[in-house]
Amino acid sequence: MVIVKLIGGLGNQMFQYAVGRRLAHINQTKLKLDISGFETYKLHAYSLEHFNIKETFATPKEIAHFKKYQKKKGRIWFLYNQLIANESLYIQERGFPLNQKVLTLKDSAYLDGYWQTEKYFKEIEEIIRKEFTVKNELADKNKEIAEEIKKTNSVSLHIRRADYITDKRTNSHHGTCGSAYYEQAVAIIAEKVKTPHFFVFSDDMDWAKKSIILDFPTVYVDHNNAVTNYEDLRLMHLCKHNIIANSSFSWWGAWLNNNPQKIVVVPKRWFVTDKMDTRDLIPNTWVKM
Repeated sequence: MVIVKLIGGLGNQMFQYAVGRRLAHINQTKLKLDISGFETYKLHAYSLEHFNIKETFATPKEIAHFKKYQKKKGRIWFLYNQLIANESLYIQERGFPLNQKVLTLKDSAYLDGYWQTEKYFKEIEEIIRKEFTVKNELADKNKEIAEEIKKTNSVSLHIRRADYITDKRTNSHHGTCGSAYYEQAVAIIAEKVKTPHFFVFSDDMDWAKKSIILDFPTVYVDHNNAVTNYEDLRLMHLCKHNIIANSSFSWWGAWLNNNPQKIVVVPKRWFVTDKMDTRDLIPNTWVKM
């Protein structure tokens, strides 16, 4: 059995699920989700129920079994290769770069981290793409916009602000992409895409409408909310090209885009600090700026 801890927003939860799904698939064992953290974490809620995933939840007893290894072996991340093969392991992420040892883990593991690189699940890419499809059919305004996306040279443009602005700790860690970044990103797209049609997504649409004024057809997708943000994610990955923020949410919108000729523009600086090693976060084919 593999248990993966889910916490954070939708994009983070998708990364966490993906690494657990890969480990469980390779070892032909069960994947269970630990969502107990959302009992006290109020910034976001568990959000994967909208996707066609393997949704089985770990019991308190199962979680406690792994947690005892966290308490007894604080350095388990470094020592697990010395343990017997069938011992339960509590694996806590220690940084952003890919840790190859995670790819060699066997059955009976608990994963605690963010795991933000496709290298953890690239091996089962088609499974992940299939399972991260939305259960319900497109309807109403989302269906209308999806049709417009399909018939144009559509480009999603995502702006992440919300807690990146309102929460001082988060702001000092993440920062935000300003209007200058988006102007340069739009210019890159305009050089390579004929008659681009932009679809703007944001958790601060007032700022977006004031700050992102383009000389191209533009649709501000402002009808979804925090509860239906998976619909925004679906619309983003239906677009032919993507301009993303320093956000795991729009990272997934771009990654799930199936257009083989897609252009994805991504901020070179993902965090305010240079201390975070994000070399494995961005796929090699994406345009950093």
